Amino acid sequence: MQKLQPLDAVVVGAGPVGSYAALNLARRGFEVAIFEEHPAVGLPSHCAGHISIKSLKGLGLYPLPKGIVENTFCKANFHSPVGAKFSLQLSCPVTVALNRARFDQFLAEKAMSAGAKLVLGSRVPSLLMEEGFVVGVVTESGSAQDMVHSKVVVDCEGISSRLLRQAGLPTLKRSGLVYAVETEVEGVRDVEETAVEVYFGKSYAPGFYGWLIPKRDGTAKVGLATNTGNPRDYLKHLMAKHPVASRQLAKAKIKQVGYHAISLGGPIARAYTDGFLAVGDCASHVKPTTGGGVIFGLKCAKEAAEVASEALRQGDVSSSTMSVYQKRCDSLLNFDIKVMLRLRRFLDSLSDERIDEMLRVCGKLGVDRALRDVDEIDFQGGLLLRVLGKPAILTALAYFAMLYLQQP
Repeated sequence: MQKLQPLDAVVVGAGPVGSYAALNLARRGFEVAIFEEHPAVGLPSHCAGHISIKSLKGLGLYPLPKGIVENTFCKANFHSPVGAKFSLQLSCPVTVALNRARFDQFLAEKAMSAGAKLVLGSRVPSLLMEEGFVVGVVTESGSAQDMVHSKVVVDCEGISSRLLRQAGLPTLKRSGLVYAVETEVEGVRDVEETAVEVYFGKSYAPGFYGWLIPKRDGTAKVGLATNTGNPRDYLKHLMAKHPVASRQLAKAKIKQVGYHAISLGGPIARAYTDGFLAVGDCASHVKPTTGGGVIFGLKCAKEAAEVASEALRQGDVSSSTMSVYQKRCDSLLNFDIKVMLRLRRFLDSLSDERIDEMLRVCGKLGVDRALRDVDEIDFQGGLLLRVLGKPAILTALAYFAMLYLQQP
């Protein structure tokens, strides 16, 4: 086993969160290496890449280079299990569909341009520990193993909790996991180009929902997640039997399939220790309502880079110094996460009949008009506060509370 030259920071994983953390560290003049287990950044791709435009702008990542944005959206159609439809038409484009492989590669290239080193095909099976401190990682490339010492390790490994366990930190809540299938299809019909389709129903996607995200070239991203059974079986059932999806996808041909788990249980209680920070999916920086983790992960990656940078300058990467990261992430996410966890529990509690009723009532109350000027979808607790004074929203919330209380 070879021992390599010590670094200021090692980042595990070259997804968008890892590359963004490395970018922010490298910009501050630190020597950073990203270790990515796959032979290419962004592949295999298993995420729909449906992202808020406002949040990307806030991170300085929008507009994006040509070829990354596949479509923009100003509308969402929500479909009940028996065919009721609620449409939310927004006054301006609010979200984009990204080619996730190209987006990931774009961020990795920015990190390298800032001075970070990217090592592909290099898996990190374990941490290096000395007297309770994380002091680096072990990397594997083929049959070769190396020891890479660093002052800080930033864990952006994704849904796996392998390194979290070794660091002695809490892992993801198993009860909060859903399992997703993501496909690309051609041959969709009766689909609006600038509208995302969302399909509900316990027989189609128990514990979550299905989606169709059209692309400008006539193809679409179609998928669902579930907390039970095989998501591919549920997807086949959705495409064949859902009253709306079956019509839109009757002649669709699946071109590509990917699978991944999503953590909906809220952030882990502690994402730091001596010499170590956990960011993104591995720390469950994910919206419990939609399963989106890119924006929360990127924002926490920026916080991680700032905290690690200050710790490195001080020459103190102890747990007491790194704890500032937890405080910043909690301040950034906690209120919205708490609201979204309650919304997730509410949605999970509803029968198919109640979901159908809820969508019909939303249309009758004018909830769509009340939400027309919404310009971002990530911080849903804050969004709720902004629209709370509108009569349609107040009436809808009172009605939803009644539905929840009536559940057996």
